[in-house]
Amino acid sequence: MKHRRTALNTALSSRLRLQYHVPLLSRWPNVRELEQVSELIGHIYDASLDPGRWPAVLRRVTGFVPGFAASLFAKDVTDRSGNIYYDCGALDPHYKQLYFEKYIEFDPFNNAHVFAEIEVPASLADWMSYDEFLETRIYQELWKPQGVIDFVCAVLDKSPTGAALLGVFRHERDGMVDDEARRRMGLVVPHVRRAALIGKVIELKTAQAATFADTLDGITAAMFLVDERGRMVHANAAGHAMIAQADVLRMSGSRLLATDTQGDQALVEIFAEAGTGDEAVGTRGIALPLSSRGGDRYVAHVLPLTSGARRQTGSCFAAAAALFVRKATLDTPGPLEVIAKTYGLTPSELRVLLGVVEVGGAPEVAEALGIAETTVKFHLKRLFEKTGTRRQAELVKVVAAYSIPSSG
Repeated sequence: MKHRRTALNTALSSRLRLQYHVPLLSRWPNVRELEQVSELIGHIYDASLDPGRWPAVLRRVTGFVPGFAASLFAKDVTDRSGNIYYDCGALDPHYKQLYFEKYIEFDPFNNAHVFAEIEVPASLADWMSYDEFLETRIYQELWKPQGVIDFVCAVLDKSPTGAALLGVFRHERDGMVDDEARRRMGLVVPHVRRAALIGKVIELKTAQAATFADTLDGITAAMFLVDERGRMVHANAAGHAMIAQADVLRMSGSRLLATDTQGDQALVEIFAEAGTGDEAVGTRGIALPLSSRGGDRYVAHVLPLTSGARRQTGSCFAAAAALFVRKATLDTPGPLEVIAKTYGLTPSELRVLLGVVEVGGAPEVAEALGIAETTVKFHLKRLFEKTGTRRQAELVKVVAAYSIPSSG
């Protein structure tokens, strides 16, 4: 009963936060916490150049939030698949394997990214009632045997078909996710997101200082090393080509400028902040939008080089930051997101709707999702009301109308 009351309170506060974007920093961190955060951020950015550091970083994140296990993972809702990139903690390997072999098919959080705001921490209470979760097979057969009762996660990046996430699992001894856990997760997530996105651009195993320039020259994205005043000290081949075109970036003396006035001002401020350390950059410089003279959209990522293991890399060039720029991909909402927003569906209602489409009647959907048939019927009643339909066949037609036609 205590867990349920806590879950209800958490659900209320989190939904208010998601709706009105209430800042996560409800209180100022103390000096000791600031030191912890500063050190943790340094390790996070080191992992962007050396992915082998991610398990150690996740252990630090787990201790800070806190929890008993953490992972960087991705899910694809189209084929109900997933992948753990890095993890740490006490999750049983047997149960992890069992999840991908059996339980991922009816994981109640497969479509959670549809409702999630990027970088906003969320817990179980944001996606379904805790009482309903306790009914599921995934809790009864997978989580309960391990003592897992909750988790806090945040979307780092998402597409119409899936998402990449950072998650911290809570054991019975940790208690349910509360506002303090959300606040601490909120301090970490933006930096993990920046490091993950930069790592995706670089696609390196290790960036040794001695071979850094050669390695960067092989990156397809335009890359620039700059000092705190924005003066360019090195660029790769793609970077020189971008400057030559002077469409997105240009040179003024030795200084690197963005042709987009607003974007240029943001870069000036971020480069100056990078010169004073990781934590000064804060959440800025993550997927910074830039526009070309012709109106094309580009995205820039800024990696500070003044702290941690990156300090040696940057000092070889007297650089304060590395700037990566590439053309932005069109971010079109997926059909599930459109359906959910059009009809105002909750995560549980969307699950049941997709179950009806993929499985059939209420008994079959209940079995597939691992919940009670009465729960399915309750959500079906709400679905009929919201979509203006009367039969399950009509619900199938609603989903079909939003489906993306296959090419060829």
